[in-house]
Amino acid sequence: MLKTENIGKELFQINTEKAFETKALEIFRFQFRHNPLYNRFVKELSVSVSSVNTVSEIPFLPIEFFKNHIVKTGSFHPEAVFSSSGTTGMATSKHYVKDLMIYQESMLAGFRRFFGKPSDYVILALLPSYLEREGSSLVYMSEKLIKMSKDSRSGFYLHDYAKLSHLLSRLKEKKQKTLLIGVTYALLDLAEQYPIQFPELILMETGGMKGKRKEMVREELHAKLKTAFDVPRVFSEYGMTELLSQAYSKGEGVFSTPPWMKVLIRDVNDPLTLLPEGQSGGINVIDLANLYSCSFIATQDLGKKISPTEFEIMGRFDNSDIRGCNLLVQ
Repeated sequence: MLKTENIGKELFQINTEKAFETKALEIFRFQFRHNPLYNRFVKELSVSVSSVNTVSEIPFLPIEFFKNHIVKTGSFHPEAVFSSSGTTGMATSKHYVKDLMIYQESMLAGFRRFFGKPSDYVILALLPSYLEREGSSLVYMSEKLIKMSKDSRSGFYLHDYAKLSHLLSRLKEKKQKTLLIGVTYALLDLAEQYPIQFPELILMETGGMKGKRKEMVREELHAKLKTAFDVPRVFSEYGMTELLSQAYSKGEGVFSTPPWMKVLIRDVNDPLTLLPEGQSGGINVIDLANLYSCSFIATQDLGKKISPTEFEIMGRFDNSDIRGCNLLVQ
């Protein structure tokens, strides 16, 4: 039986494939019992819980259900409700978070694994479209990292590119370790208006034009940013409203997952079939930090695995529709 009291310590100390599989199967059974929506979804697929003995046999809930259903494991009043961005009249995803400490532990443990201590950096966040609405998990994450940086120069920037550019110049002169995390279109605006040669800068884009610019392929986008900031590579963050963990790329579009998170690739024509490394398909994510929502999610992203802990993103499904995911729509 899954004991949830010390789940944070257990999840973020996972360091072997066997430990991950054991915990994933425990959480699958826990969520089947205590998440009414997931319980119904698994039953609609005619999956017998007793027959699920490996991670590859666990059913993945289509991410669309976060838009039209309440995805909760157990009965609780959420400490926070994260919501996705969307155009007027469009349904947005909602993630009901029972315990913000789990999100904070996941976010911080993941950041430390890939970048070290937040206190080593001045952390700057250029996230205008996220700051201008409520419920952004990315803003929440950035707030915590800025606070943990313990540097008075760390902070958010909305549209004041001139002020941000001036600060970047000063940080460069002082050889201060600096991380700039930004929504893609805002980083491009900054790059075009205030280019700066700052090779030591950790420049991290979070993806998305938010309707502000024409979408660009990653190679073109990163080439523009590398030229404008004179950086050798562009970092990326892979996260979303429906997840409490993040994967990171240190360049070339290759993302790495922390040990409590795993990506699997499904066949686009048969979503219950998983594909081997090197083949492209729909991205399924296991996020064990999603203890009180659903840890097993079929996303709308396309990609391929290149190693047990690394994957590439290749795009999104047209019209954001995933084949075979029309169960429970009534």
